[in-house]
Amino acid sequence: MSAPTQLTSVGQIALLVTDLEEAERFYRDALALPHLYTFGDLTFFDCGGTRLFLRAVPAVEWKPGSIIYFQVGDVHAAYDRLTAANVRFEGAPQLIHRHEDGTEEWMVFFTDPTGNTLALMSQLPPAG
Repeated sequence: MSAPTQLTSVGQIALLVTDLEEAERFYRDALALPHLYTFGDLTFFDCGGTRLFLRAVPAVEWKPGSIIYFQVGDVHAAYDRLTAANVRFEGAPQLIHRHEDGTEEWMVFFTDPTGNTLALMSQLPPAG
């Protein structure tokens, strides 16, 4: 059992967006994240148990957040699905690292409609 003051996991990640309806459509429809709820200028999604919190602000107040790396089982298949959903990528998936056992780390970067940088990441078994 962990101590009451021990940090155990990330509970929520926040990003600023400039158009809440457009951001909702993108995260819900294109990325297929489960929408939890919306009220006022706030909307929330579930990312495998971590809550993604989006808050709408005027364009002059927007600033980029940290890069969110979404884990996927197959980066190539996810890239193809999201490309078909009109997600704009900064290139094709790239091999980032090959572990000693041959496991490959792959990543590809894209942006949401406001300009926040997001990424897909995946570990693929050794080619063989």
